[in-house]
Amino acid sequence: MRLRALLDTDALGLRLLGGEDELDRTVRGVMTTDLRDPSRYLSGGELVLTGLAWRRDGADSEPFVRILVQAGVAALAAGEAELGDVPEDLVVACARHRLPLFAVHESVAFATITEHVVRQVSGERAGDLAAVVDRHRRMMTSGPAGGGPDVVLDLLGSDLDLRAWVLSPTGRLIAGSKVAGPGLPADLCAKLAAEHLAAARTGRRGPHRVTLGPATYSLFPIRGSGHRPAAAGAGRPPQASRDVRESVLSDWLLAVEADAGDWPAERLDLLQGVTQLISVERDRRDAARTVRRRLAQEVLELVQTGAAPAEIAARLRVAAPVLLPGLGAAPHWQVVVARVDWAGADIEAGPVAQSLLEEILVDPLATGPEPADRIAVAHTGDEAVALVPLPAVLAEHDGSESGILAESLLESVRDPLSAGLDDDGRVTLGVSAAVHSAEGLRGALEEARHARRVAAARPGRVCAAGHQELASHVLLLPFVPDDVRRAFTARLLDPLRDYDRRHRAELIPTLEAFLDCDGSWTRCATRLHLHVNTLRYRVGRIEQLTGRDLSRLEDKLDFFLALRMS
Repeated sequence: MRLRALLDTDALGLRLLGGEDELDRTVRGVMTTDLRDPSRYLSGGELVLTGLAWRRDGADSEPFVRILVQAGVAALAAGEAELGDVPEDLVVACARHRLPLFAVHESVAFATITEHVVRQVSGERAGDLAAVVDRHRRMMTSGPAGGGPDVVLDLLGSDLDLRAWVLSPTGRLIAGSKVAGPGLPADLCAKLAAEHLAAARTGRRGPHRVTLGPATYSLFPIRGSGHRPAAAGAGRPPQASRDVRESVLSDWLLAVEADAGDWPAERLDLLQGVTQLISVERDRRDAARTVRRRLAQEVLELVQTGAAPAEIAARLRVAAPVLLPGLGAAPHWQVVVARVDWAGADIEAGPVAQSLLEEILVDPLATGPEPADRIAVAHTGDEAVALVPLPAVLAEHDGSESGILAESLLESVRDPLSAGLDDDGRVTLGVSAAVHSAEGLRGALEEARHARRVAAARPGRVCAAGHQELASHVLLLPFVPDDVRRAFTARLLDPLRDYDRRHRAELIPTLEAFLDCDGSWTRCATRLHLHVNTLRYRVGRIEQLTGRDLSRLEDKLDFFLALRMS
């Protein structure tokens, strides 16, 4: 479609501020952003919508416009809801770079413009999409009462007989159509998310098809603001992305119970358009988290700079009603620290970890797009920090066995995340004990960070550790230099590994079981399904090869630590 057609549509409330000679430009999509540099999410031909939150003073307009022009966008539309009239410095910058500039009247929602572009670009070749978009408009303008993405999925079911669900990257069910019947089982959701993340890491263009049991599913990515693709026609090359790892752990997905490999181009365009409509709801979810993120950032900065406890307590009193609506002040708080590391990649890891931690901290059984209204996550450097309040009902036990437990935090999300991390990424988390006052937050933050380092010392792509482990020997292991660890474990375990390779004697598994059974011959023999004499022979061989005595506490401890560090 042409820019001129947008200007001629009165319902969009657009007013041309500059660029009249460029109105024959083609619009291929639409993106909403308030980033100071959205270049990584632009592929060219977009109508960019902005609320001007990126602008702090007049000097910011020139670099922002230059970035858009270099990315090849079709035009810029600035909302008047926040600042009133569009600033003159932005008008001048757009004129200098020949970028068409529109003002969006404060009465017009960006969602309305987004839907109109989607309808014109994709819907002209698919009448059923136009019907979906038109009916979806009512949901988008009616707020929460409209039903969120469930309404769009209901239309897919009733109009197109498609069973579909929206899932988070961790496999949590966000929405599903009524025609789809009961929600997908949690294990199936996790498998679909894992298949989607694994396919996304290969760089293949969606939809990704997968057969699980008797059903075939087609998986479409749903990208939030800054990741939303232009509505593309059949055969159009996929949108370029700077690095798929920047969004793979945060994108939602649309799972459709059908084989999209047999679909005509019009039907594929229809589903791509529907993902854009659902992404508007995703953007609303992210916008709703802005206040909680800001509160967490303010508290984190106060704690890290050593502010007075009274100042931190005052900020917590402001945060508590937002995070615990109707429940008053939070008697206890926990801190969770997360980090996402990519091997050999220059990726800003803090925002990635922040988005992922917000999802991980949601109850895995919770459904809907926004059940995380008691979570506040900030990011600093490459790590994300969550401030989690505990309601009074959980704080009655002084936080000893209540709240978030590290050992269960990642159970339901480990498989999907491992698929998205592939062989070059890691997620590590640390969880503090509950604290009951502002004075304890700094210690809780350090405790969570120490626990995360303990988790980072463990093997595996997705690891967590809790405060309970910080009173154990495992606290020391992450801080042993790598060369010392290698020398220590090689001296004790290499003779056993070499012997096992030559004779298949299973000395290493025997040693692990013997220590795990606290040196009990009977229990260890029973666990390994061996005669006690066979067990005694194996232990004797271990002692002979290493020169150690497994009846001595010191030697048992050395073996135990070597196995832990190997």
